[in-house]
Amino acid sequence: MADWFGLERDIKAMLKQPEWDDGSIGPVLVRLAWHASGTYSKKDNTGGSDGATMRHAPESTDGANAGLEKARAMLEPLKKKYPAVSRADLWTLAGVISIEAMGGPRTPWYPGRTDKEKPKAAEVPPNGRLPDASQGAPHIRDVFYRMGFNDRDIVALSGAHTLGRCHPDRSGFSGPWTNTPTRFSNQYFKLLVNEKWTKKKWDGPEQYEDPSGELMMLPTDMALMWDPKFKEVVEEYAEDKETFFKDFSAAFGKLLELGVKRSASKL
Repeated sequence: MADWFGLERDIKAMLKQPEWDDGSIGPVLVRLAWHASGTYSKKDNTGGSDGATMRHAPESTDGANAGLEKARAMLEPLKKKYPAVSRADLWTLAGVISIEAMGGPRTPWYPGRTDKEKPKAAEVPPNGRLPDASQGAPHIRDVFYRMGFNDRDIVALSGAHTLGRCHPDRSGFSGPWTNTPTRFSNQYFKLLVNEKWTKKKWDGPEQYEDPSGELMMLPTDMALMWDPKFKEVVEEYAEDKETFFKDFSAAFGKLLELGVKRSASKL
């Protein structure tokens, strides 16, 4: 039987790491949970967090997952300490604990995922299922509708960009979205609404910057303001943090459950 309370304490204890981005590995653990889950397709019920298939090609080679091998490696000592816990459960729980530890809502989470050590080819999702940050609203809807989300869910889940930063050596983009990249809040939406965003003049991919040049937004972020249906929700979340937290918790919990196949004996 897994010691879930002990595991939660150990995840919280490892989040502060001064040598990592902004002193916390919380944001990258959220990204790991998100990307492990966001490959799901409701059309054929493939992908998702079950199986921890990001360890296997072609998913391991997806450019959208660049840098996540470091996050997976950071969690390996906990896998060894808690051998009864699958990596699929560990990765997703680490994202849930990180969000709460950084001031966000508690996301509903349930154990019972299993790891696929030698998956069949059809059990590892192909590359290209995760969002491409260089795209606009049609692409965003294609990706999220494929998983069964609606427009409100899309905006809520995009709010995770209140955390962390982009790295030129991983995504090609550069910089944080907010001034508080290790605190979960609705600051991302406030900045989208209230700041003036202009194209950054540099040699990298298209991204946008605030007047100070310190903060950035991706094309997919700007699409939330350019699309009228998305913009309406962005403005609501900018004004109402509690509603954002409630909607994020529900949408993130749904994301982590996509494609999970449990047997009664595993619960």
